[in-house]
Amino acid sequence: MKKIKRKIHVIGLNSFKKDDLSLDLQEIFHKVKNIAAPHTYISELKSWVSMKLIEEKNFYESKSNLDLIKWLKFIDDDVILISRGDPLWFGIGRILLNNFSKEELLFYPGKTCLQLAFSKLKISWQDVKAVSIHGRETNELIKFLKLKEKAIAVLTDPNNNNLELIRRNLKELNLQDSYEFWLCEDLGSKNERIRLISHHEKIPQEISDLNIVILLKKEITYSNTNFPLFGISDNTFKTFYDRPNLLTKREIRIQILADLELPEIGTLLDIGSGSGAIGLEAIRLRPKLNLISIDKRFGSQLLVKKNSKILGVSPAKIIESDVKQFLKNDLNDLNDSFSHSNRVVIGGCDKETKIEVIKVLTRFLKRGDIIVLPIITYEVLEKISNCLRQFNYETSMNLIQTFKGLSISEGTRFEPNNPVFIIKAKKK
Repeated sequence: MKKIKRKIHVIGLNSFKKDDLSLDLQEIFHKVKNIAAPHTYISELKSWVSMKLIEEKNFYESKSNLDLIKWLKFIDDDVILISRGDPLWFGIGRILLNNFSKEELLFYPGKTCLQLAFSKLKISWQDVKAVSIHGRETNELIKFLKLKEKAIAVLTDPNNNNLELIRRNLKELNLQDSYEFWLCEDLGSKNERIRLISHHEKIPQEISDLNIVILLKKEITYSNTNFPLFGISDNTFKTFYDRPNLLTKREIRIQILADLELPEIGTLLDIGSGSGAIGLEAIRLRPKLNLISIDKRFGSQLLVKKNSKILGVSPAKIIESDVKQFLKNDLNDLNDSFSHSNRVVIGGCDKETKIEVIKVLTRFLKRGDIIVLPIITYEVLEKISNCLRQFNYETSMNLIQTFKGLSISEGTRFEPNNPVFIIKAKKK
């Protein structure tokens, strides 16, 4: 095997100041004849070379494409390839490793634009999620936004109107009020500029091609007078950062509330309530309803209390306990509560628990009372529907599949939400 002697020195820059390079890198720059760099760097780099030596240098305008790879393979001597920041972080490094041996390549990373941006914003960046939409769609960004990550750094593409695309995705996900939008340009250079742009403002027209966007999640103070009559936005409700599925999505919640046929007076038992969204919106619509919210997950009680305050409603009971324990210890209280029209939602619990709850509650529910169950698998749907028919319920079923329209560079893509079966059971 032919031993490779020449080296490709991949140097990440954070500024155009020669003095910012280590003395070792300055020496490499002087020794190596072949230098590839983006066109915006060439004139600055030439100023590093004395006039009598400038003719000895072979400057190549790099566009990070196939022509660059061909040029690098054509050159037999050592080469310097200038990159921005860390070439192995969303940079040219990955492409080089796919085309050249590791023995040929030497990497000298500078600070990433992520480090520079968060140092200027004076915010810890250890938990930040980084995504590149340079030559890519915003799929990864949308995933992080749906998870409501605390901080997201977006490497943009100046050729694809990315800033407007990010803004549209925020609006489509109803998150335009939930994130600060920081536009960071020419980080580390004399032209550096960092701006906080409100979602009410237009994107500035004059923007450097070297820009990134930082999205920082912010706390929102809601006024319960600003909510719609029906179908409150998911973003209104607080949920656990690491458990976004504790919240029943708006489209599913609307159908469940409709199927409950909420009476003006009565009791609503919300089992596996998670963030409490279904029950809390129900008593906002029917303030005289007696809501009992039950969830066994640690911290759920505090979560439902916080969401109650946001919506300006007052559940009768918020219980942080296993529903089996509740049914075992509080049957007499439950019997007293179920004296008017009764409604039950059975959400976040396993199949066996659902069946046990139905068996116990059937002894207390009266003719015309309704149970609604959201279910995600066909197998559970079959078991539960058979159980309900066995206990003399009239059942109906819906499969709810919704799609969210999200902007991409070429138009609108419809992204599916998880399908949910909803069983409505009315006591005969």
